[in-house]
Amino acid sequence: MTAVGAVLRRIPRRILWPGVFGAVMLAVGGLGAGAIVRRDPLLSGTMLNAIRYGHGHDLAFMVLFAGLGLMVLSWVRLGRLVLTGEAGGRVVSVAAAAWTAPLIIAPPLYSRDVYSYLAQGAVALRGFDPYAEGASVLDLPLRGNVAGLWQDTPSPYGPLFLLLGKVTVFLTGDNVILGAIFMRLAVLTGLVLLGWAIPRLTRHLGGRNSTALWLTVANPLVVALGIGGAHNDILMVGLMVVGVVKVLDRRHLTGFAFIALATAVKATAVLVAPFLVWVWAARLSGPARHRFLTAAITAGAVFVLTFSAATVLAGVDLGWINVLRSQGPLLTWMSLPCAVAEILFYGVGQYLPGFTRLGFLSVFRAAGVVLLAGVLVRQWWLARQGGVEAVRRATIALLAATVLAPSVLPWYFTWSLALAAAFPWKNRMVAVLAGVSVWMVLVTLPDGTIVARWTYDDMNPWVWWPYFAATVLAGVWVGRALLQPAPVVAGSTQLVGGNGG
Repeated sequence: MTAVGAVLRRIPRRILWPGVFGAVMLAVGGLGAGAIVRRDPLLSGTMLNAIRYGHGHDLAFMVLFAGLGLMVLSWVRLGRLVLTGEAGGRVVSVAAAAWTAPLIIAPPLYSRDVYSYLAQGAVALRGFDPYAEGASVLDLPLRGNVAGLWQDTPSPYGPLFLLLGKVTVFLTGDNVILGAIFMRLAVLTGLVLLGWAIPRLTRHLGGRNSTALWLTVANPLVVALGIGGAHNDILMVGLMVVGVVKVLDRRHLTGFAFIALATAVKATAVLVAPFLVWVWAARLSGPARHRFLTAAITAGAVFVLTFSAATVLAGVDLGWINVLRSQGPLLTWMSLPCAVAEILFYGVGQYLPGFTRLGFLSVFRAAGVVLLAGVLVRQWWLARQGGVEAVRRATIALLAATVLAPSVLPWYFTWSLALAAAFPWKNRMVAVLAGVSVWMVLVTLPDGTIVARWTYDDMNPWVWWPYFAATVLAGVWVGRALLQPAPVVAGSTQLVGGNGG
């Protein structure tokens, strides 16, 4: 603790404290403008309940956005020092921890998913099949806070995450507020794992420790959306990156066990496993086919045993695979097939007889899935030499799985970002990644609405489109500001010392 305090004291106030105050403002503003509990036992019946309605809600909305602005400002200022080599990895980690701490007890931000997590855990705990039943089988209040779209939707998550949900509901009962905090702590474990793994991953992939940590654990996309929204993607990513590090460290069995645990949280992590088989196979001796089969069979056995153990402990079956196939996709422009379909329909298709918006979406989504399958197979085959190249191809595969999927949400980009950040990047590309990260936060409204689409219900287009344009300009500003020379900071030369930069 003394070492952490020493690092905190060395971080310039203009970098550390705006982010801390911003996180506090996010938590306070979230009480009125976040993904709030519909029947809040803390605020209902008090004067503070006014911040959820009318002008009070507007004020909370402004407080939250001001807090996000302060967090982004601190992040950009820290990024300038990182790019010039004046701030090392430990400085970034400590600053990220300071910015994250106030969000642990904050209301859910930018998403209502945590309420679905609790409901799915309660469904399993109370004897129902979570892969067949949705939140509608529950009593209030656990059912009442789940978004209407997901009331009858079974869980699409793996057994390990369902087990975490069951344990959380067992400990917290029907207390949704306490349950949300417990689930956020479980997700926070993923951030801690990521902070442990990133420095080790950069040693293998050639990147800079401080830059990689700044792009991941300190990134507002991860902190505000990932931790603020208590998304299980962060837990999956943390386990996945540890698995990749273990395989690169030649601890192959442990590595594939971690990949299995990540998959037992969310299925996306399984995409990395075939690429890591090439890494292992390249280190064996003998004919190429024999090396591949040896690595694949052994890795597959470890994966199956670990995943099976998680399934047995959770008391569920493999019904989630069928649920994944039947998920009703949400529409956002972060999915390239959705973006192309909507732009072409509203630009041309709506003026042609016989064409419908749903028809355009169906065709382009199907085409996206076919294209994704081709990209995954090609990247896997190009990774057959193993080593760093296999990890690079796995990163491309994760990015392709994000942008070509029928449904994409901003926090999905943390899948590929966690690996990509550990490669060597030029400063201009780091600036692009930073700008896109902030844009993704801004197109997600505090209550979970995603504005990256052609229209949203009955919102006035004179408000809708200017806001969307403003999010793009904000992302551009972040990228440009990051590349500006950092002001001379007293004592900045001491920031790197002992920080593992």
